[in-house]
Amino acid sequence: MGRVTARRKITRLTVGQAPIRREDVLAVEEPLEMRVNGRSLAVTMRTPGHDVDLASGFLVSEGIISQGDHLATARYCAGATAEGVNTYNVLDLHLAPGVAAPDPSTQRNFLTTSSCGLCGKESIDAVRTKSTWDVRADAARVDAEMLTTFPDKLREAQAVFEKTGGLHAAALFNAHTGEMLVLREDVGRHNAVDKVIGWAVKENLLPLRGTVLMVSSRASFELAQKALMAGIPVLAAVSAPSSLSAEFAHEVGMTLVGFLRGDSMVIYAGEERITQGALAAV
Repeated sequence: MGRVTARRKITRLTVGQAPIRREDVLAVEEPLEMRVNGRSLAVTMRTPGHDVDLASGFLVSEGIISQGDHLATARYCAGATAEGVNTYNVLDLHLAPGVAAPDPSTQRNFLTTSSCGLCGKESIDAVRTKSTWDVRADAARVDAEMLTTFPDKLREAQAVFEKTGGLHAAALFNAHTGEMLVLREDVGRHNAVDKVIGWAVKENLLPLRGTVLMVSSRASFELAQKALMAGIPVLAAVSAPSSLSAEFAHEVGMTLVGFLRGDSMVIYAGEERITQGALAAV
């Protein structure tokens, strides 16, 4: 397995002071090619680790699978080096018998960066036609005070972020008890979410009713789309949502919370799921 962190010599410079030269720790970023039934589907830049979760979550997000037994096998292929060394950067996924292979037209003939995944109007249309789960009827309710504890829980569990300061995180919480079910880190926020969803696929937990997806970044349309594909009713972020993600959340019946910091938050859609005991909304 590839390294999660790497060391590099750096120079720290403060104006008016002598430079300080030392080693620093960086988050590793490497490409992962995902092949389905032997055909290349996508290449994404990611932090190595939990690659099968990442690929499984990606297949859910793309509407190719919707439960764990849809994926038969996943294995690393030999690397493309002259010596044939396995770089652990090519993952071959085989679907179970009867599961339709992705349409060749969906093949990603470009590099998906760690900062931005797959988005656009075509993706919205695809979600509306391919999503297996409907979150509108999910009866989950989340106590507002409990929800405000999620960012600190997420940060405290970010082992690699503590070393590098350079990774996004996504975590899944039980909406009723506040228990953190899983956390994943990656240089790409969409990869971190795919790793969380992929874990749930492996555990046969889809749809993820009664859960909250907490992300350390902004709430983009793509993250809302991924939450819907996994049946997650509540998406919360420490930063702002985009206008498209807010519109999308409202349309599909998802609760979207942004600027979740300290003891406050901004609810952009699905306010009815956020409760304050006996307090009424002003």
